[in-house]
Amino acid sequence: MLAQADVLPPDAGTPPLHTGGMGRDLETTVAGPLSVGRRATGVAAEVIRTRRPAAVTAKGDRDSVTDVDLAVEHTIRDLLAEATPGIGFLGEEEGTGAGTAGTPRTWALDPIDGTVNYAAGSPLCAASPALLQEGHPVLGVIDLPFLNQRYWATSTGGAFVNREPVRAPVPHGMLGEAIVALGDFATGPDAAGQNDLELRLAGLLAGRALRIRMLGSAAIDLAWLAAGRHHASITLCNRPWDMAAGVVIAREAGATVADLDGSGYSLASQSVIAAAGRLGEELLATVEEAQASP
Repeated sequence: MLAQADVLPPDAGTPPLHTGGMGRDLETTVAGPLSVGRRATGVAAEVIRTRRPAAVTAKGDRDSVTDVDLAVEHTIRDLLAEATPGIGFLGEEEGTGAGTAGTPRTWALDPIDGTVNYAAGSPLCAASPALLQEGHPVLGVIDLPFLNQRYWATSTGGAFVNREPVRAPVPHGMLGEAIVALGDFATGPDAAGQNDLELRLAGLLAGRALRIRMLGSAAIDLAWLAAGRHHASITLCNRPWDMAAGVVIAREAGATVADLDGSGYSLASQSVIAAAGRLGEELLATVEEAQASP
């Protein structure tokens, strides 16, 4: 197994938590897990960076998993269980960890967000652990192993990339000056309805937004929104291991993160729409228009 100390820069210099009105309870909740989450992400990133997949296995309609996905999930699950034994675990590949159901705090992990990209040799992939408290994401770390970028955030603690604070941009001209990231088209037996909506939405955005991007990683969509590389992110589904870390980071960078009905993000959300300023309202209206289209 990799030596954990060799794959993560020292914690010295980590920005302090600013807990505001939530006080010491939240600081106690996330201060220790933040260090653990960053260490775990460093281990995951090193595995991804130094191994190539030896086996790619279908796990559903146009969906796949590699042996590296499984290796990362096993390694990080064990690391988190040892470092934070009172916190549950939910992984994309193997589900809930034994004996962790019903715990108030849970780690959610996508070992490689953007598996298809990774298997094809694209650098657009990420390791993405998040901490959920009572079902709400309060801590997220996203590491892009091939781009040397690590994003993290804690609730009320701000968002950072490589220890520099980040802030989501507000385009002056609203949608006409916005670069919008769209989540991948759906796969699986129930994909047709979601993809019909996404096609209608893409058609509307094509004539209104400055540009549309489809990167193949929800984690990168939200991290790059936080860093100002684009202005909005729309994902017409909600899997906690895909979304939770990015939700915290985008939210702490100043973006509003909402469901299709405009309500704030939760694990029960159907979709995830994130943008700063009034751009989010314009995007919600555009999604509603796409829903109403024949």
